[in-house]
Amino acid sequence: MTTAHNETKSPAHEAGRRSREAVIARDKEAWLSVFADDAIVEDPVGPSPFDPEGKGHRGRDAISAFWDKAIAPTDKIEFVFADTYQCGNEEANVGHILITTGDYQITAEGVFTYKADDEGQLLALRAYWELDTAAASAKKVEG
Repeated sequence: MTTAHNETKSPAHEAGRRSREAVIARDKEAWLSVFADDAIVEDPVGPSPFDPEGKGHRGRDAISAFWDKAIAPTDKIEFVFADTYQCGNEEANVGHILITTGDYQITAEGVFTYKADDEGQLLALRAYWELDTAAASAKKVEG
């Protein structure tokens, strides 16, 4: 995992770091424990195959179902953030996520935001990336 130069101990930064580490480790329970009870995940923001209505996944049960649909079927997810911007209990990361499934890898370029409460629980995880652009980036992984 690569993160930008701006590494502080803000609640959003720490919650985002824990979220990413749990995804990399393929640890669903650790990932779910990062979220507040009424948190929302919008990944990507707006309608998608993961969220046809574009309303996001609110609450741990819905976030757990999102994991099963979007994260569990992948083999590996890597986070590469070039820039990080922090304001209060929120953080925006600019960069890309590499998603490997089977023999293919896609790159989701975008902005990935985390909003946390003062206790470091995620209130919102929002990912701004374009599904069509990511799909077009698919390439066969040599291995």
